[in-house]
Amino acid sequence: MKFTIYQDSRQGPRQYNQDRVAYSYSKDALLTVLADGMGGHRNGEVAAQFAIEVLTESFQRMARPKLSNPFKFLDDHIRQVHDAIDRHALLSDMPEPPRTTIVTALVQHDALYCAHAGDSRLYHFRGGELLFRTEDHSKVQMLYRKGMIGKDEMLTHPERNKIYNCVGGAEQPQIEMSPKRDVQDGDIVLLCTDGLWTLLADEEIAATLQNGPITDTVPALFDLAESRADQSGDNMSAIAFSWGNHAYSGFSVSTAMMPLDLNTTIRDFTSRRAGANPDLATDSAQDDEIERAIAEIHAALEKIPR
Repeated sequence: MKFTIYQDSRQGPRQYNQDRVAYSYSKDALLTVLADGMGGHRNGEVAAQFAIEVLTESFQRMARPKLSNPFKFLDDHIRQVHDAIDRHALLSDMPEPPRTTIVTALVQHDALYCAHAGDSRLYHFRGGELLFRTEDHSKVQMLYRKGMIGKDEMLTHPERNKIYNCVGGAEQPQIEMSPKRDVQDGDIVLLCTDGLWTLLADEEIAATLQNGPITDTVPALFDLAESRADQSGDNMSAIAFSWGNHAYSGFSVSTAMMPLDLNTTIRDFTSRRAGANPDLATDSAQDDEIERAIAEIHAALEKIPR
């Protein structure tokens, strides 16, 4: 298994970065996961961080070196995240549970398995062409699907930021499993939050990603989006991988010599991004607050029947 992978998260003008992104791989499988926290003071950040912790830790435990049922793995563990957050909120008497979107891509034996809830997206490109894109679980996407608004109205509609499906909250998430797809040498898979994709057309994303290795082109996408953002802009996060030997470089990963029982996880939790306003960065006390909440949710998870 060979791939080149790149991930980043930029805080932008927001006071906090509530996005989280991570990947984990074994000899025969690769998991990427991205979450965009929602809601008030720190809560969304907690939900997003917990989501990627559960997915990556469970992958490390179970992918030895592959998963027996990738779709079941994604469905089971995303629901575990939701149930644990809900239980934590109930036991802590929180007025509103933390919430997050989630989108995942899992590749095993050249097959791509995708799952998502919310409006964080997955794109699958081949030869500069968009093969597949997840459909947002948003109010404007529902209105567009029903023919009530046009495509041009979706980015300016007053309810464009409202989503009807997420992890956490009163309702069980509707976890959408996209049909299994094949991945070929040179394919590019991109996961990103709405802070990035709302500022870029699909055609721009496709063209930019074809213009060099993803270690150069994904930062170019961030730069282009940031040049269009204003002071009401959002956090921007993405993780992308190029599959196979295509444009193989020193940044690429080969698992050919990897032991069967070994897994590697790279998480990007930090909101102290290069170029971010240092006055907006998370301080250590706030980081400790998040870690305490995560520990409490993990404890709640252990009490949920499996």
